[in-house]
Amino acid sequence: MNINTKWRQDFFEQVEPIKLVEPLAYILGAQDEGEPFVFNYKDAVLVAGHSCPAVSGAYKVTQKGLKALYGNELPVRGEIRVLIKGGPTDLAYGPQSHVISLITGAAGVTGFKGLGGNYGRNNKLFFDSNDVQFNTFIFQREDNGKAVQVTYNPQALSGDPRMNDLIPLVLRGIASKEQKDLFISLWQGNVRKILLEDDRFPGLFEVQELSNFEIPRNLIKESVY
Repeated sequence: MNINTKWRQDFFEQVEPIKLVEPLAYILGAQDEGEPFVFNYKDAVLVAGHSCPAVSGAYKVTQKGLKALYGNELPVRGEIRVLIKGGPTDLAYGPQSHVISLITGAAGVTGFKGLGGNYGRNNKLFFDSNDVQFNTFIFQREDNGKAVQVTYNPQALSGDPRMNDLIPLVLRGIASKEQKDLFISLWQGNVRKILLEDDRFPGLFEVQELSNFEIPRNLIKESVY
């Protein structure tokens, strides 16, 4: 019996993993101290239930944000705040937030409240419904306040006009096998570009360091997940 998920896309294995340290795993004995948590793109697919440009974009946004914040250091899971520039029902922000939360540990009101005043994860992921911006995410370290903004622009990818005809056929369940295979090839081809070839597409991801950034106080009080 196969005890692991079987994937159709071989390139999932080629995606760079995201490594963090997780202090809570050490104190409660899930890991030996110093061992990293390792997240793969397959974990994002598992939490979302599918692989698409939004899910892959969220994975890559998180990876780029953490690299910009920590450089060569391992990020500390649970000590990162995330602000998403829009509401949970805007764009694909809801599903993308699940991927970001999985990796960073940042959560809204439903997050872990901590032990003895430490290791809390709640009230660290915020949606700014009053300032909706396109695919814009802010990551901030709690230890030193450093913050970066990552913008994701999937329009930078070249589109294939055949998708306009294929999508309705696939969704209505009337596509032929050849049409379904072509759709999957084009769809996952875009995902592959996002995850493995982003350097070929200027503007696909933009990272900017922010000075003196603070989470708006009204969001801290009204945080949702």
